[in-house]
Amino acid sequence: MATGRSDYPNQVNNVIAFPYVFRGALDARARGINEDMKRAATAAIAALAREPVTAEAGLEASDLSFGRGYLIPKPFDRRLLERVPAAVAEAAARTDLARITLDPEEYRGRLAKLARNT
Repeated sequence: MATGRSDYPNQVNNVIAFPYVFRGALDARARGINEDMKRAATAAIAALAREPVTAEAGLEASDLSFGRGYLIPKPFDRRLLERVPAAVAEAAARTDLARITLDPEEYRGRLAKLARNT
């Protein structure tokens, strides 16, 4: 189960989505945020939760793996900065809301570099 309570595992906290949704939208100079962009963020977060937690995540707990006690990434997982904004920017471009088109590979690379420096 996931809950908003901090005294349980899997606390659902909007900090794992909002900053990254806004980052992707702003970087793409999107005219707005639509459902496709929100779904892209959700899919990126869900996919990340199923990946092994490595040193790249920047978390001390490396024993995390998808399952009952780990359904969503932790808020301080550095990989969120690389994955979620890129997915949002791609969705903005795909749905004609982006005012500029970012090269997906180059954009992910810039975000990954930024995540490593945080």
